[in-house]
Amino acid sequence: MYRRAGRGMLAACLPVLAVLAGCAVGPDYHRPAIDVGAAYKEAPAIDGRSKGANAGWVPARPADAALRSDWWALYGDPVLDGLMARLNAGNLNIAEAQAQYRQSQALLKSARSSLFPTVGASASVTRSGAGSGSASSDIRQYTLSGDVSWEVDLWGRVRRSVEASRAGVQASAADMANVRLSMQSTLAQSYFSLRIADAERRLMAQTVEAYTRSLRTTQNRYDAGMAAQADVAVSRTQLENAKADLLALEWQRAQLEHAIAVLMGQAPSSFDLAQTTSLAAVPPIPAGVPAQLLQRRPDVAAAERRTAEANAQIGVAQSAWFPDLTLNAQGGFRSGEWVQWLTAPARFWSLGPALAMTLFDGGARAAQVESARAAYDAQAASYRQTVLTALREVEDYLVQLYVMAQEQLAQNNALAAARESLRLTRNQYDAGIIDYLSLVQVETTALNAERSALSLQADRLIASVQLIAALGGGWDDSALEAAQR
Repeated sequence: MYRRAGRGMLAACLPVLAVLAGCAVGPDYHRPAIDVGAAYKEAPAIDGRSKGANAGWVPARPADAALRSDWWALYGDPVLDGLMARLNAGNLNIAEAQAQYRQSQALLKSARSSLFPTVGASASVTRSGAGSGSASSDIRQYTLSGDVSWEVDLWGRVRRSVEASRAGVQASAADMANVRLSMQSTLAQSYFSLRIADAERRLMAQTVEAYTRSLRTTQNRYDAGMAAQADVAVSRTQLENAKADLLALEWQRAQLEHAIAVLMGQAPSSFDLAQTTSLAAVPPIPAGVPAQLLQRRPDVAAAERRTAEANAQIGVAQSAWFPDLTLNAQGGFRSGEWVQWLTAPARFWSLGPALAMTLFDGGARAAQVESARAAYDAQAASYRQTVLTALREVEDYLVQLYVMAQEQLAQNNALAAARESLRLTRNQYDAGIIDYLSLVQVETTALNAERSALSLQADRLIASVQLIAALGGGWDDSALEAAQR
């Protein structure tokens, strides 16, 4: 009869518990609002003013394809493609981020486990005695029991915890994507810097050969009495300075090669990158619109998910004001004789709810709620700041690429003029019209123009990589939905 009464009470309570379990205290999350504008400030600069300048990016139009996750393929460099594949497989920063992501997934599973009952079992044998001599007694008791305990999530504490952990997993997935994008961007920038260093080395090697011939010619003219000894000294100084510049490029390239090796998770001694004469061009990059950064920048997505996590923690803190309801059930067998252990008379069971509530805590719960609200406000401000920083970066690289494109046109004109001036001056020197010092000045100007052109080309390539990274590198926050599973 008692068992039937206990079952009836439990059946009557279940609908009430189901209704209460639908409640979840705390504020529901809404993404913090921020005005990002309808278009980039620097985007109109390409219309009309930079036609034919190859500014390095284009305004987004409906027919334009968005950046892909393998954005480095835009540069058409198979060596870079291979390095990126090795980076994604071997980079240790990416491996660390992946481990942290798996850790956050485990925390989510742990939070979800609180939604389910806890089931346990135990078995024991005890032996006890009393009295002395012939009056002593020896008592043994065998016990086998199982128990079930379930804390009913009346006020949504567990669900808010799961919500916070789910947002934490998504933030960790975005962090992992951000680390991967950062490493890819660093590799591309290092690679292009190395290729420019190779081009500068070829230029300086050719310059050393030209200066060596000039020194030989000047020495012969001096021996013939057609040049002064000062011309020989100037020619030798010019040659030695060029050799010094060539040696400086050696260690600069070596350091870039070492950096690339570490990015791929290799010891520098086991990596070597052969020289090539090819150099990538700056590709057109669809700039998109500011609103897309909220979905395509992994660092922005991570900050937004952490804001959601902080919001859920407010509900966790507020649930401490309400009582906890725990349902406990236990049953088993208890007997003093082994043969009677599993018989009906040895059975026992218990079933009942437990309600617990803190009545006084000296303001601890109020302080926890206040702390959770302050943490949310701080994270919301951090999210907005991350968005503004992302917008600034894109604007910076847009105007940088535009101005560099104009600068490249002017630099190409200056380089062509310097080469022509050097050709004419060299002819005048060979004809004996001018002295060697005049030729040296023109040669120095031409060399500086050549190196400036290479340096500007490197800056444009690096700025294009930085713009791609600032636009999110083809990442999309739709990946976060799968990350929480």
